[in-house]
Amino acid sequence: MSRSATDEVVAPAPREVRTADVRALVENNALLALLIVVGAFFAILPQSREVFLSVDNLSVLLGNQATVALLALAAILPLVSGYFDFSLGANAATSTVLCAGLMSDDDVPLPVACLVCVVAGALIGGVNGVLVTRFRLNSFVTTLAMATLLGGAIQWYTGGQTILKGISTDLVQFGSSTMAGVPLVVYIVVVVAAVLWYLLSQTPYGRSLYAIGANPRAAQLVGIRSGRYVAISFVMAGTIASIVGILQLARTGSATADTGNSLLFPALAAAFLGATAVRPGFFNVIGTLIGVLFVSVAVSGLTLAGAQAWVSPVFNGAALLAAIGLSAYLGRHRGGAT
Repeated sequence: MSRSATDEVVAPAPREVRTADVRALVENNALLALLIVVGAFFAILPQSREVFLSVDNLSVLLGNQATVALLALAAILPLVSGYFDFSLGANAATSTVLCAGLMSDDDVPLPVACLVCVVAGALIGGVNGVLVTRFRLNSFVTTLAMATLLGGAIQWYTGGQTILKGISTDLVQFGSSTMAGVPLVVYIVVVVAAVLWYLLSQTPYGRSLYAIGANPRAAQLVGIRSGRYVAISFVMAGTIASIVGILQLARTGSATADTGNSLLFPALAAAFLGATAVRPGFFNVIGTLIGVLFVSVAVSGLTLAGAQAWVSPVFNGAALLAAIGLSAYLGRHRGGAT
């Protein structure tokens, strides 16, 4: 029996296949290529070349950006499933102040103070998750409200003052220590990144989060427990944010009445930039790390080149706007969920 014309499958022409492959290659690696170009530019720019590629500058750059990288990794957990968490910066700042306050005011041992902060961060994430999933509140507004609440609590707890005394010297020493010329905090980023990469790309839970972000209704129809999975992602994000706060205290040796926005916005810019790389249209771990490096290298180069203080926030804001637009376009183009 002969097949009708509508039953025949027409294979794409070899030229079309090659064009699609080239396009995919360019999309997947465009951000990495741009990172290399920007790094090369500042490496040869007369105003910055002497310091930019020095071992000391690269070590400081990696150490300072470790907390931003961790917060960006925390941010992609709810983002993968289609939700925002704008309280992560305030959660990290709360952990910094709480850890310092417990050691300074109450003489709490370092391990206990760290444990209390991690539990507090997980609880904050859990409250966000319950409000968003059980009560179906908008994640943008809910987490923004939580960030405002935590910011007020930080101001009350510190009285607007910086906590300097009583902080464990072991913690501060850890924050400034290196191994093979690389700050120890960077190794923590690598471990967390490896765990999250495996969780999101190699486990049913991670694939379920992507499915929820792509089509929540379809995910429910196939039996995925969307509410529970999303709530867990908020808890994990809050836990990582609390670790960010502890590491921030280790790096600076003090706790200020900061709301965490100085960490949040570069982290969000890196997360959305990451959705334009490796797996364009999808939030992913490797792309996020590339995004962190791109933002940090660009800002460091501009600073060494003599740019004024306002350039850094302007660049971060512009990068965030461009990244959101581009990742949204790629998400629609590839059927992603950004």
